[in-house]
Amino acid sequence: MSENTEEQALAEKNGPIFLNINPDDDAPFHEIESLCLNCHEQGTTRLMLTKIPFFKDVIVSSFSCDQCGHQDSEIQSAGPIQERGVILKLTVAAKQDLNRQVVLSNTATMSIPSLEFEAPPNKGLLTTVEGVITRAVDGLQQNQPVRKAIDPDTAAKIDEFITKLEKLKDLEKPFIFLVNDPSGNSYIENPSALTADPGLTVTKYTRNLEQNKLLGILPDDATENIEPEAEEAAAEANLKDEVLQFRSNCPNCNSPCDTNMKLVDIPNFKQVVIMATVCDVCGAKDNEVKGGAGIEPKGIKISLHLTDPSDLSRDLLKSDTCGLEIPELELTLEHGTLGGKFTTVEGILTDIKGQLGEENPFISGDSSQSDTRNKVQEFCARLEEIISGKRLDVHIILDDPAGNSYIQNVYAPEPDPEMTVEHYDRNYDQNEILGLNDMQTENYES
Repeated sequence: MSENTEEQALAEKNGPIFLNINPDDDAPFHEIESLCLNCHEQGTTRLMLTKIPFFKDVIVSSFSCDQCGHQDSEIQSAGPIQERGVILKLTVAAKQDLNRQVVLSNTATMSIPSLEFEAPPNKGLLTTVEGVITRAVDGLQQNQPVRKAIDPDTAAKIDEFITKLEKLKDLEKPFIFLVNDPSGNSYIENPSALTADPGLTVTKYTRNLEQNKLLGILPDDATENIEPEAEEAAAEANLKDEVLQFRSNCPNCNSPCDTNMKLVDIPNFKQVVIMATVCDVCGAKDNEVKGGAGIEPKGIKISLHLTDPSDLSRDLLKSDTCGLEIPELELTLEHGTLGGKFTTVEGILTDIKGQLGEENPFISGDSSQSDTRNKVQEFCARLEEIISGKRLDVHIILDDPAGNSYIQNVYAPEPDPEMTVEHYDRNYDQNEILGLNDMQTENYES
């Protein structure tokens, strides 16, 4: 039996590896004996493999020692290092902001610019914004009694700073909570399920040489930063009539499964790569679309006016850099939401409804808020009216800075009277997201 076959058989026998957090069920965990660093006796470490909604798989570990009572906890990302680092900037202006979930990886730096406070990378953490502040206060209060006896002046200054940190919880005025993680594996919860969060800014960036050394991507003696190699062009492999299959992991339960990949020509558009995954363990199905022709010289904005139920059957290609908007519903999806999709107008609306409704863990269970749940259910009902054709006269707007998105023109090659297509020049921020600002294509040496 091959290694892949054994791995798949083990996954089918034991079930999914990573499970959603569910307060109603007892989550399975693993126990191992480990050394207590406090008393050097044997303690117990519990490991739980779980999923954070709308984020990724994580490993939560908890240590306890029966000999000395020492306890500790840590969180580690179970996924790979992301292609880019991430900067999360949150404006904390209300009590609800203090309750946002926060995931800090062991490479993340947390700072509060208004206090000139910065916490260096430490062990991984799953908590809230208020929990991070409390943890910082607890760290500063350590050894304060000894410090007051040895260096009273320094101890007094630390007490003064602790008071400033504690006052942040009273929200006398808004403050900025900043997280910088070169691994890209940190996260701040967006409680709004319908629109972009105006108080949260997510910026992705290309790591520098020192950051790649810190993450172990490059050796310590490296002197030049290495950019990821570009993927080989699909055309060179002549894959138009061939379906490739490779091993991957299920995006739902992380069990080993097969992914099929095919190069497809979309009429009156371009080539795209379609990848489809079906998991034999949990039954999950997933598909993703990647542009096969690279980034276009200009971005594209497509607006389709739905006037007839037949418009719902139009082919639609949404790339993984594309945002979507329905002004009549006040719905805005940020660039990259839902990933790449090759479907129909009805299909993309159904996916949005599924993400907000059936697959949204924040509107079910004991922790859900009735106001949020009612708003989401009301919004899903309005979406269903469009999907069923009962409500028309709405606009579907795709905005793709990479220019790789498409809605079928049923009048082709004539212009579509219900659809407008606008090509525009990208701004600096859009080029930065696509990694074009640092890309040199002229007068370079090989």
